[in-house]
Amino acid sequence: MTTSPIATTSRRRLLLGSGSALAAAALLGPGGAARAQSWPGRPVHIVVPFPPGGSTDLLARRIGEKLAVAWGQPVIVDNRAGAGGTLGADVVAKSAPDGYTLLLGVTGTNAISGALYPKLPYHVEKDFAPVSLVVSSPLVLVRGPGFQAASLQDVVAAARARPGSVSFGSPGNGTSMHLTGEMFKLAAKVSMLHIPYRGSAGALQDLMGGQINTMWGDFLVVWPQIEAGKLVPLAVTSRQRHRMLPSVPTVAESGYPGFEALSWQGLFAPAGTPPAIVEQINREVNKALASPDIQEYFGSRGFALGGSSAAEFRTFVQGEVQKWSRIVKASGAKAD
Repeated sequence: MTTSPIATTSRRRLLLGSGSALAAAALLGPGGAARAQSWPGRPVHIVVPFPPGGSTDLLARRIGEKLAVAWGQPVIVDNRAGAGGTLGADVVAKSAPDGYTLLLGVTGTNAISGALYPKLPYHVEKDFAPVSLVVSSPLVLVRGPGFQAASLQDVVAAARARPGSVSFGSPGNGTSMHLTGEMFKLAAKVSMLHIPYRGSAGALQDLMGGQINTMWGDFLVVWPQIEAGKLVPLAVTSRQRHRMLPSVPTVAESGYPGFEALSWQGLFAPAGTPPAIVEQINREVNKALASPDIQEYFGSRGFALGGSSAAEFRTFVQGEVQKWSRIVKASGAKAD
């Protein structure tokens, strides 16, 4: 199984989770403890800030099935697509902090958007209570058939020989795929041409057709084409090599130490949600992620299953916000 970016969660924490929840409830006083003990007393909604059918939606539904059984209450997936995911995130940010409305947020909605959108209607850190990392995946730098590069070093050499001539596509301005390209340009000190599309499908089509040279792609998106031999993987953006691409080096080991860019998804509650309820949700999410069927289903699709304490996930998100804010500022990236 691919290593999660939050690797300190242990089975011991899962076994001791009930004790942690009681301790957190005690800190809230009698009223807070009573609310935690009676929760959930009605259906829980997980807001997915994208349309049905995507990986975020699928993940919410599979995890939701497990949570519904554990809680004895329906878990309803509520798709609120729009504005690059920020519409759905804003719905949760402004919801009652009672544990009944949760967000399955992603890198864009809960790390990048704060720097990218000057008038974002929510604060990516202050308006949410992080619950748990759910899954993560590296991006993969791939090249199409029309661009002859056997390694990341070849891409850099071509970009330095003819500044601005080597292109990379992305699903749109301000996406994690775009900003990963900008982060690499800064790390390698090269000029490359960014070509934004409206979604991954158009970028993938033009990459395979030779209209663009490279793409920093979501693993789930590019893996079928890699497996079919239509795209050549040159590097992955995780700290370790991906178990499904063991011969493909990381960007870090290719000459850029410390380079890491992940596409991740995590569960958030509105800020102010009682810690005991957050802990209760965290415990059941971790149990769901550890179940063999969830491990097999998402692991076989290239994801690293998350699992973390709420505190660990908060620290992770803080680091992601800081990293992507620096990249947005240094690159001058703008949203579509």
